[in-house]
Amino acid sequence: MNFNILVIDDNKELCTLIKHSVAKEKINADCCHSGLDGLTLLEKNDYQLILLDVMMPGMDGFQTMEKIRGSSGIPILMLTSKNDNASKILGLRSGADDYLTKPFDMEELIARVISLIRRYTRFNLSGNTSQTLTYKGLIIDFDNRSVTTKNGTFELPPKEFDLLLFCAKNQGKILTKQQIYEEVWGEAYVYDNSNIMAIISRLRKKIESDSGIPLYIQTVKGIGYRFNKEV
Repeated sequence: MNFNILVIDDNKELCTLIKHSVAKEKINADCCHSGLDGLTLLEKNDYQLILLDVMMPGMDGFQTMEKIRGSSGIPILMLTSKNDNASKILGLRSGADDYLTKPFDMEELIARVISLIRRYTRFNLSGNTSQTLTYKGLIIDFDNRSVTTKNGTFELPPKEFDLLLFCAKNQGKILTKQQIYEEVWGEAYVYDNSNIMAIISRLRKKIESDSGIPLYIQTVKGIGYRFNKEV
């Protein structure tokens, strides 16, 4: 199956390199060099992933992502400068699903692209039978990758949905950060807890009545997290 991704980066040489590299995996890449142009292409075409640079003139990556997240849960892989930890954390908290620091290995980029696309599309390849998990005040819809709370129904970005679903399917079981990372990110745990914490924080703001006193995903201090068995 062929996939389409959108690359938003003002480095034209890098865009060309990415386009040629992913083409070998039968992935088509449309490239643009500003946030505004990226938003225009996103309205016109169907993509399975966005590669988004943080540092761009005019509308930067964070502003562009905010616009995208207002209407779409499409996976976003952010490209940040080396050692810019503040941008990584801000990006994850703002809605990014993953990040890579420049300069990066092209094979790693392709692996992350394929992983994110696979997770985003796999539930849409199932049959017509709708699958849901229902809890007190919360419904998780597998097929639409969405949740329903008292505030309505909304689609979740891939990492948020995968983490929520993994915890919910293991309701009442304490899950270590390593277990969560290896399941949701699909790679060996490297003690990078900022990713997990950022996703949990975003999820709680969306599904909890009071994110400071979470009803669903509860912290087990020093170990990890647990989906409340009482709901």
